[in-house]
Amino acid sequence: MKLTRKEFEEAVLLALERLPRSIRRKMKNVDVVIEDRASPEILSEMGLRSSSELLGLYQGVPLDQRGFYYGNVLPDKITLFKIPIESMCRTKEEVEKRIKEVVIHEVGHHFGLDDERLRELEDE
Repeated sequence: MKLTRKEFEEAVLLALERLPRSIRRKMKNVDVVIEDRASPEILSEMGLRSSSELLGLYQGVPLDQRGFYYGNVLPDKITLFKIPIESMCRTKEEVEKRIKEVVIHEVGHHFGLDDERLRELEDE
């Protein structure tokens, strides 16, 4: 299922707006961007073979790893990869649900949760 760029952006914004207010307030200096798919360089860095394996990516310094020295840095970045997300879905509602899941997952990384802990939380 393919959404227009605008529909996809609106779904991402909605997913961000629906995060609890306490979480949104702590998300300072974070850019959320949409790309069609991960670059070959990113895939190589992550040890992945196919861009369809990566739905989202957090790049930055997690909140729990920032010390007193942290400052004057570029924003952290959360990237959602549009084509792999859409390719997993058959309806607009499925795309929106997947976007929400990816946003929550990547925001979890921003707060310092690793993939193992995020999987545990997702299973609960």
